[in-house]
Amino acid sequence: MPYQKTHDKVLLIHPKGATAEILLFGATVTSWKSAERSGPREPVERLFVSSKAVLDGSKAVRGGIPVVFPCFGPPEHPDHSKLPQHGFARNEFWAFDSVVTDDDAGVSVRLTLQPNSNIAKLYTKDFQLAYVVTLAEHELSTDIHVSNPSASEALDFQALLHTYIRAPANDVSISPLLGKLYIDKTEKSLGARNTLKEEKRSAVDVRTFTDSVYEDAPPRVDVSWPGGGVGLKLGGFTTLTVWNPQAEAGSKIGDMEENGWERFVCIEPGCVRGFKQLGAGETWIGQQVLVVV
Repeated sequence: MPYQKTHDKVLLIHPKGATAEILLFGATVTSWKSAERSGPREPVERLFVSSKAVLDGSKAVRGGIPVVFPCFGPPEHPDHSKLPQHGFARNEFWAFDSVVTDDDAGVSVRLTLQPNSNIAKLYTKDFQLAYVVTLAEHELSTDIHVSNPSASEALDFQALLHTYIRAPANDVSISPLLGKLYIDKTEKSLGARNTLKEEKRSAVDVRTFTDSVYEDAPPRVDVSWPGGGVGLKLGGFTTLTVWNPQAEAGSKIGDMEENGWERFVCIEPGCVRGFKQLGAGETWIGQQVLVVV
């Protein structure tokens, strides 16, 4: 069977051994195991989830690939004023909609989220979300579809995939970001945090507390380290956030395991500089494809 569904999760299974696990809570991908392209064929875990992460649906998962919508960070738009940080998508139970594909190449499922009574207390705009997760032998594709079903009103939103890549943080190298403009959210003053900088490094690292939002996201980013690596192919996203809290901020995160920041880097494709606007009846799609290097 290419997938297994229980009351709270979906497990995707590739004929050659790769697997992916998706919680219905938050549509959060909590595991992606894929073998190396050469060498041992045993699937290897590619995502980081904190051992202290809460997986019972009572709070957002610390790790994996949480879905951020309709705001990134603290809410700034008037429509989002009642929302918590990173919006509500990662804190709601999504519905299993359908199997999209099922063949030798891979398996794909579709989850959906629409307005409900919980969301209505915080957010009154009409929307429809769909999340299509596709597992291939050496790839995991996560596509977020945002639709505005309104007949007359525009929908302003931010969206992001908060991808935690399992990696030795002090050894990772992220490229190509040379020459890209970015904001540094670790700066102390508001003015400095909102001032664009130009990336001067040919390869970006996260050896210190890093929270950088790059504009004009490239179509592909590679994250490499001695003995391994993951590539990210992006479509539709306009920004790329690179985050690792290191001890400076990581020690203050309640559901972060001890020294957990040493074992991941977050590479987060999104639309989070300003707001994406969808006209009545329009749909936007953002795609991330994780590739074993």
